[in-house]
Amino acid sequence: MTACELDRAGLLHADSNVVISRYAMFIPVDELGTPRPVVVRSGAVIEPFAVVHGGTTIGEQSRVEEHTVIGKPELGYAVGKIRPGVGGGTVIGAGGTVRSGAVVYAEVGIGVNTLVGHHALLRTAVQVGAETQLGHHLTVERETRIGRDVRCSPGSHITSSTVLADRVFLGAGVRTINDRTLTWRDPDREPTLAAPRFDTGAKVGSGCVVLAGVVIGERALVGAGSLVTHDVPPGVLAYGHPARVQGEVR
Repeated sequence: MTACELDRAGLLHADSNVVISRYAMFIPVDELGTPRPVVVRSGAVIEPFAVVHGGTTIGEQSRVEEHTVIGKPELGYAVGKIRPGVGGGTVIGAGGTVRSGAVVYAEVGIGVNTLVGHHALLRTAVQVGAETQLGHHLTVERETRIGRDVRCSPGSHITSSTVLADRVFLGAGVRTINDRTLTWRDPDREPTLAAPRFDTGAKVGSGCVVLAGVVIGERALVGAGSLVTHDVPPGVLAYGHPARVQGEVR
C-alpha cells in the first residue's frame, strides 16, 4: 500500500507534520494475516522506496531513508525453531536515523538519537539503546542487547543473544561466536549456544574474533587482530593469538 491507501484502510496513525514519500511502501499484514497499524510521529521523514511493515512506530524527528526495510516479520527456520512470520513491536526512537539499504526486522527497538548505518541488518528482537552508532554493513543477530552510547564499527558480526553494555566500542570487522559445537540441523542434539558479553566501557580493536561465552570485562581493552578464547578481566590490556593479559589500561 501507499501511505494514502494505508490511511484509507485506517492503518496509518500519522501526526500532521510528517513527511512520507508517495513512493514509500507499506505492508500492514504479517505472514499470519494479522493487520497492524503504522504509527508515524511528529517531524518524522520516510523517504522514497522505503518498505515499512505493520506494527512499526517511527518516532518524532526520526528519519527512514530510501530503500530501507523496517519491521519485517521473520519467516522460516532459525536456531532450532520455525519463525511463523509474526509482525509488530518495531520502534524507531525519537531522533533516530535508519540509513539507506538497512533492514530492521520485527520486534526491534532502536533508542533515541541512534543511528543505523547503510546496509546494516538487525534481526528479530534486537534492542539498541540511546545515542548509539551502528556502522554500515553491520550484522546484529536475534535478541542481542546493545546499550547506550555504544559504537559498533562497520563490517562487524554480532552473534545472537550477545550483550553489549553501555559505552562499549567495537572496531571494524569484529567477529563474535556463540556456538561451541558447530551443531547444525542435527536431529539428535541441540546446539550449545553461549553468546559473549561486553561489559561497560569495554573496547575491542578491529579484526578481533571473540569466541563463545567469553566475557570482556568493564573498561578492558583488546588489541586489534586478537583471538579471544578466555574471559578478559576488567581494566586490563589484552592482545595476541590467543589473547593474553599484557598489562593494565591507563
